[in-house]
Amino acid sequence: MTDPQIPGLRNLREVCPGRLYRSATLNELTPEGAHGLAKLGLRTVIDLRDPAELDHWPDRLHDLDVELTNLPFLPQDGEDRTGTPLVELYPLMADTAGPVLVALLRRLLAPGALPALLHCAVGKDRTGIAVAVLLDLLGASDEQIIADYLRSNEGLGLQDGPVEYLDADGNVRLSNPATPELLTGVLERIRQRHGSIEAYLIGHGLNPGEATALRATLRE
Repeated sequence: MTDPQIPGLRNLREVCPGRLYRSATLNELTPEGAHGLAKLGLRTVIDLRDPAELDHWPDRLHDLDVELTNLPFLPQDGEDRTGTPLVELYPLMADTAGPVLVALLRRLLAPGALPALLHCAVGKDRTGIAVAVLLDLLGASDEQIIADYLRSNEGLGLQDGPVEYLDADGNVRLSNPATPELLTGVLERIRQRHGSIEAYLIGHGLNPGEATALRATLRE
């Protein structure tokens, strides 16, 4: 949500650039990369991964002066969801991530929190849903939201299909491309059950004043 040059998107200029960045994990961040983030004025890093992922692949922030916050996006019920198909995982996140999303949005409203960087493992699924919800709250169209989400494929080299990776146990897994249907399904599921994305967030504890403050903070 930091690039105002995506063609064909209504009102994208209203979303302030340079306030929130979407990223993959920072466990391979180099000192040079940390210096680049510092030049952006980064103040906060929000990590949506599970504690086990943090233990195995901790963010390497070097001397970057930021506040690190961990907000696990998936249910912390002890169930191993490694390898769960995305068509099953996305509806689960739509149903269970409301309290985490509210905590995330409140973190962005904290004094001095911005600019912030939001990430999970690859910056596509958990982070993609979180950014989609925020963009909807800011008034973006579904076209805008899907276009931002699909940029993950180019950044992750997924344009031609799944890519192999090693999980925390050394097993070969597949990272699958982002598809419009996955995210559209999440947005439709939330709207059908709650009426709107904003109502979904308010139902999980966000108050209307906070929604207004987020718009004032993240829109020009």
